[in-house]
Amino acid sequence: MSYYYDNVVKMERMGVSNNYIQGWIAGYLKNPEVEKQRITSEYKAGYEDGKQKIDTNFSNFC
Repeated sequence: MSYYYDNVVKMERMGVSNNYIQGWIAGYLKNPEVEKQRITSEYKAGYEDGKQKIDTNFSNFC
């Protein structure tokens, strides 16, 4: 769980988009995606990165 917490804190400190962070969290925790009308490109990218536990794309969403 440290990996999850450390990365959420890292994203917040970097100023990563809230949509990306919410997507990353949902993907990491394997939650279902939000409703289609609420999905943005940032959310979708975060969701996919979270599912795969990727932490290298954060700076792309600052």
